[in-house]
Amino acid sequence: MEDALAHSFHALVAGGGVFYLAIGAVVGLVFGIIPGLGGPTALALLIPLTFGMDTTSAMFLAGGIMGGVPFGGSVTAILLNTPGTAPNAATVFDGYPMTLQGRAGAALGAAGAASAIGGLFGVILLLLALPIAREVILFFAPPEFFMLAVLGLSAIAVSTEGKLLRGLIAAGLGLMIAFVGYDDVGSGTRFTYGVDYLWDGVPLVPTLIGLFAVAQIVSLYLSGGAITKNPEEVEVSRVGEGVRAVFREWPTVLRGSSIGAAIGAIPGVGGTVAAFLAYSVTVQISDEPETFGKGNIKGVIAPEASNNAREGGALIPTLAFGIPGSAEMAVFLGLLVLHGMQPGPAVLLNHMDVVTSLILSLAFASVFASVMCLLVARQLARITLIDVNYLVAIILPVALVGAYALNSSMYDVIVAVIFGVIGYLMIRFDYPRLPLVIAMFLGSVMEVNFRQSLMISRGDWTTFFSRPVSLILFLLIVLSLCVPAIRYGIRKFREGKEQEA
Repeated sequence: MEDALAHSFHALVAGGGVFYLAIGAVVGLVFGIIPGLGGPTALALLIPLTFGMDTTSAMFLAGGIMGGVPFGGSVTAILLNTPGTAPNAATVFDGYPMTLQGRAGAALGAAGAASAIGGLFGVILLLLALPIAREVILFFAPPEFFMLAVLGLSAIAVSTEGKLLRGLIAAGLGLMIAFVGYDDVGSGTRFTYGVDYLWDGVPLVPTLIGLFAVAQIVSLYLSGGAITKNPEEVEVSRVGEGVRAVFREWPTVLRGSSIGAAIGAIPGVGGTVAAFLAYSVTVQISDEPETFGKGNIKGVIAPEASNNAREGGALIPTLAFGIPGSAEMAVFLGLLVLHGMQPGPAVLLNHMDVVTSLILSLAFASVFASVMCLLVARQLARITLIDVNYLVAIILPVALVGAYALNSSMYDVIVAVIFGVIGYLMIRFDYPRLPLVIAMFLGSVMEVNFRQSLMISRGDWTTFFSRPVSLILFLLIVLSLCVPAIRYGIRKFREGKEQEA
């Protein structure tokens, strides 16, 4: 671990890593500021551009993006009442009222400092968890990996609050796509319909580019106009006041960071739940809950600290087990695949230098992005004045050229366009895209480990329940699928009590 950290730090300082980290942070800020884009879109666009780069530099670039997006999204949330990314929605409650009170700079300063500290907190947690994770994975065999994959898929489908059926449908579609191509265990090809291009399965990177980059830009184009038409709304001042407030409110920062890191480590729950939970807890334990929603700076600090800390937490299941903790992590797995790494335990066991490079880039990017964005917040916010037609003219060609450049294949472009249409339809009809992407990743993992488990046990299916870890994971699967029914029952019980009262 120490040798890998030393190697990564040398690559960052003396090997040009700072350059890639800075580029990633700038791209992340811009994509975070523009509502509807966000981290998955930025990563999906830049994955093909890393083809030919060494893996360490690619990690610095990806880490810069993941560190820059969360704070970028808070700029428009605070200034324009429009969250750049979904987790920034909680920042709107008190951030925009502060802008209306002439305290936009203080709100941005608080968001920037809280984001930097939260990002560092998440990275520290990741560093503490990795040695334990490396030991834990040695207890996992095919039955455990199968159950873990099913648990990740079920947890993600269930976590789509109010959309359980739609989440399961999206996951089912992802599994169907995952089974296309050559059968690694039984040999032969499946569902290729005579198309040689599909022998290796539906390509991952063009799929991600379509689902996130193409779909989001089409959605923006159809909405039309600019994000805001009033230049006066982007005035910023008094940044230092907010930064000082963060250091006065240490309990709020630590509480928000802890919630973000813990929720981020649960696959599929994501930053939106973490940010709203951090905000809700802060309001509930406050001595002045009535001041929230009216410009209380704690209402900015808590969700922003949570938002950045969850990236470090989300990397724990992503790196240890190959189960993405968020949409960004799902796209990030595509980057690992592109650079010849199989997501899961093998990354921790055989590519520790890659892991430490990503950790360092996340830590430095969180601080770098916050400082840089505070210096140029006014100019960055003016991006929201650009007509979306110009954004489409820039981003859509970049996305399709990136899909083509990967293998110089027009088939990849066609795949990106097809999944762009699918992604837009999912946005239009409110179907979550994350279960589809996760199912594409986990489909082959589930199948291979299921069949290997039966081969090892000579067809005895009880192998999934006779092993302690596998049995525990099975019980967690059942519990996760029961969560919606439990929530519904509790809600009905409370409604009945209220009616009786």
